[in-house]
Parts: sequence; C-alpha cells; structure tokens
Amino acid sequence: MQKPDHFIPAVQGLRAVAALGILTTHVAFQTATNTGSFLARVVGRFDLWVAVFFALSGFLLWRRHAVAVRRSITEPNVPHPSAGRYFRSRITRILPAYLVLVTAVMLLLPSSRGLSGKAILANFTLTQIYVPMSLTDGLTHMWSLAVEVAFYILLPLLGCALWWLRGTASRVRWRVPVLTALGVICVGWAWIPQESLPGGINLQTQLPAFLPWFVVGMVLAEYAADQALGIRQHLLLHRWARHGWVCAGLGVVLFALAATPLLGPEGFTRPAPHFFAARIVVGAAIAWCALLPLVMSDSGMRQRILVSAPFQALGRWSYGIFLWHLVVLRAVFPILGVSMFGGHMVLVWAVTVLFTIPVAALSYALVEEPIRGSYKRWEKRRQAARTRSAALDRNQVSNQGETAAATSASKAGS
Repeated sequence: MQKPDHFIPAVQGLRAVAALGILTTHVAFQTATNTGSFLARVVGRFDLWVAVFFALSGFLLWRRHAVAVRRSITEPNVPHPSAGRYFRSRITRILPAYLVLVTAVMLLLPSSRGLSGKAILANFTLTQIYVPMSLTDGLTHMWSLAVEVAFYILLPLLGCALWWLRGTASRVRWRVPVLTALGVICVGWAWIPQESLPGGINLQTQLPAFLPWFVVGMVLAEYAADQALGIRQHLLLHRWARHGWVCAGLGVVLFALAATPLLGPEGFTRPAPHFFAARIVVGAAIAWCALLPLVMSDSGMRQRILVSAPFQALGRWSYGIFLWHLVVLRAVFPILGVSMFGGHMVLVWAVTVLFTIPVAALSYALVEEPIRGSYKRWEKRRQAARTRSAALDRNQVSNQGETAAATSASKAGS
C-alpha cells in the first residue's frame, strides 16, 4: 500500500497545465481576444482550469482523511489526522510567496496606491473576497486563492463532521454519497440573492459557490483510498480511467460546450444564476475528466507528457506561475509597445510565458522551497523529540514496575 501522501508525478504535471491555462485566459482577456470567434470564446473559458486547481486541492488534502477512515475498519483506534500539522503545512506552503507578491505589488504598481487601509489589509490577509473594492492590478486573480484558503479552514471541520462514518465498510461507503450531496446542494448557491450579503460582496466569489469543484477531488480521494487499501476496487471507474484519451476528448468537448451561449455571455461578465450554475457543473465535469485518469489508473494514457521533465519542473513552479503572471503581463505591454486590449495575443502570450516561468522558478528556489524545507526539518525534529520522550516515559514506567516487583519480592522473603 502506498502512503496516504504519496507523490503522483502526473498530478504535478497537471498543475502546470492548469496554471498555463489560467495564464492563457488572462492574456486573452487583456488583449481583447477572448470574445468573437468560437476559438476565442473557448480560450476565454480557460478560467475553468480553476476547477481543476480546486479539485486537485480537494484530492490532495482530503486523501489523508479518506485513508485514516478506511484504516479504522481494521484498526479501531486509528487517530484523526492532526489539524495543527495540517494548518502549519498550509501556512508555510501558501503565505510566504504570496506575501512577497503582495508587497511587490503594493510597492511597484501605481494603481495600488489608491487602496484604502482596509483593502490593503484584506490583500495581505487573503480576505479580499469579503471586502468590496479591494482588488487591484496584479492581484485580481487572488480571489481564487482566497477561496482556497476558506476551503483550507473548512476541510478539518468537514473531516470531523464525517469522522463518524468509519469503523465498518458499510459506514465508509456512505461517505461518497454524503460528499456528493453536499456538492449538489452547493450548486444552488447561485440562486441566493446578491443582496443577502452586506456591502456589495460578490456571492459568486465565495467558497460555497465553488465547493462542488473541491468535492470532485474529495470524492476521487475516497475512491482512490478504497482502491489503495483493497476495500473496494471500483472496476467501472478503473476501466474508465484506463482510457485516458477518452477523458481528454471529453474535456475538449466540455470546453467547447463552455464557449456556447448555453453557459452565458462571453467574457468576464457576471452571469445570471442559471448560467453560473451551469458553469459550475461543467467545471466539475472538466475537473473529473482531468483528474480521474491520474489517480484511478496505473496505466491510462501513460501520461508521458505530464511526467516529462519539463512538465514536472513547470508543475513545481506552478504556484509561482499562478501568483506572478498578472504582474508580468502588466509589464509586458509597455515592453512590447502595444496597448492593453489592443490584440497581439500570441505575441503577448509568448512573452508573458517567457518571463513568468523564470520569475516563478526564482520564487520557488528562493522563497517557497527554503521555507517549506525548513518547516519539514522542524517537523521531523519535533516528531523525533516526541518519540524520544515517549520512549523515556515507557522506560520510566518499566523501571518503576521492576522496582515495585523487587520491593514486593524482598518483603515476601523477609
């Protein structure tokens, strides 16, 4: 059996694809080439790659819970995953590079100087989706990271709420229906009146609106845990996952569907509730097709591209690509001498990618990896100290027992 947090190379490669997809849709918007022709509308819907990012988070963060629950079938006293360790890991993974980005934007981009103190604080604390008029150039895409952070906070609560569905195989099987029902219910968030939240907060940037995308990854984590621990093999899903090109083809069809009027108006406009709900459903389907072959099949399409060295490197730098690409894009227009919303998408895209990748690599090498490495070393030392302390306690109890036995024997002899 693989460890619950085992590394999946193809998933890292998928991060690269998702990051470049989001970069592409932002370039299309800022060059005014995300509307008009059918191909332009498809590229304009590449914001649905956010669904893949959210599903990846749901899968990677939930599988430890899923595995622990299944171990409880044979090990009744299996502990609940540590919330403290989980939060420390999330903080060291997300915040350092993000704070560097926000500091750079606040110091270097003139448009940020008009922000209120509340808006500046909201950007530094990833609470901008709860503070109206707090988005600024270079950080407008951070609404999705703020949604991620809200999910990080919710996930341990969901884990505790579903912890009772453990101990027997029949109970464990209810976890997927419960999670699926949660995702389906949240599709209805689209119809909550915008006026129900005060201060002009956009309901379409709140966690409940996107929880179905996270649930896709959580459900796949449940299925993958079943398969890894031999609880249930899910042969139908396994066969489907083996045909990776079918999943890829379905993904292409879904992106094409997203570009039709069935999912609402072109461009980055706030859709009506039924259009927004349709986008959530289509995004969930895209995330399912992208992730299923990577986590439920040992073969599939072999994922030669995703596990290749270039995509593995881009996957490592994907968080930096996501963070920095809008700042780089903002600088590319004057460098090329072209106006924003003035076309030249291919040229702007190529130069943006060319400059974003080294910036992301530097972020990874100088900020992300050193801090994450320091945290992992600290966690290992902490765990080793706990192990030594537990061993000393056991030895002390054992010595006390031997002393008591010797004293009893001495008294009996006298």
